[in-house]
Amino acid sequence: MRGRCNMYNNLVNINHKPKVFEFYTASTLWNDEYTSEQMLKYHLNEDVDMSSRNKKFINTSVDWITSKFNIGTGTKICDFGCGPGLYTTKFAKTGASVTGLDFSKRSINYARETAAKKNLVIDYQLQNYLDYSSDKKFDLITMIMCDFCALSPVQRQGLLNVFNQHLLHDGALLFDVYSEAAFSQREESSGYEHQQLNSFWSPNDYYGFFNSFKYNDEKVMLDKYTIIEKSRIFEVYNWLQYFSIKVLKNELQKGGFSISESYSDIAGSKYNSDSLEFAVIARKM
Repeated sequence: MRGRCNMYNNLVNINHKPKVFEFYTASTLWNDEYTSEQMLKYHLNEDVDMSSRNKKFINTSVDWITSKFNIGTGTKICDFGCGPGLYTTKFAKTGASVTGLDFSKRSINYARETAAKKNLVIDYQLQNYLDYSSDKKFDLITMIMCDFCALSPVQRQGLLNVFNQHLLHDGALLFDVYSEAAFSQREESSGYEHQQLNSFWSPNDYYGFFNSFKYNDEKVMLDKYTIIEKSRIFEVYNWLQYFSIKVLKNELQKGGFSISESYSDIAGSKYNSDSLEFAVIARKM
């Protein structure tokens, strides 16, 4: 009977809907020895839009960014959440002075190795970009793959302060977010699978439970993963905030920024309110 009660309690916990941004488990995903290796594999898969976008889109977006901001020798760029350096490597090839920030040791090590092989000088910093502090000032700060959406409102305001401190007065901030149009397509769901996501979560035998929770008032989705092995249970919370132009504009103003231009993606496509994501160029007020 006790075993049955324990199972019931576990199921209650698995299916519990937490408060918005109540838990933050990014380090589990990006710094665990096993899962960080899986994430890097997704980053480097040029054919899919998972941890990074596909190779064709990256090339298109880099060409547009380089042209839009006239990137070249002397341009100072910082990429927040640079991962394995898919964008920073290409920026550095223009002659720009490039800094990349990421708190995934595996990703930063890969980026550094790539830079060395290509004889590129890139300043890669292994740290949480929320805590970034430097004397450097940049012409352009980028944050790509909707990383901004994974942060809580408090974290986002703190990050805007970091951007403000490190952006030159006439510099630009470029980043993308998921749209409310995308939010309207999301639905709550749940399920479980043996060796969920092709053994993504662990090299050991496990069952993976998945819960997708929708917070309509806040325009937030939570993809909650509960991984049950023989000897342990752990959870991963993947939060995503969805924005309208108006909501993002108000949030940026609180952080001392104004939106100067908006697009349907980070490659400069014309803005469409039905797009599942959008990108903005923001400047200091």
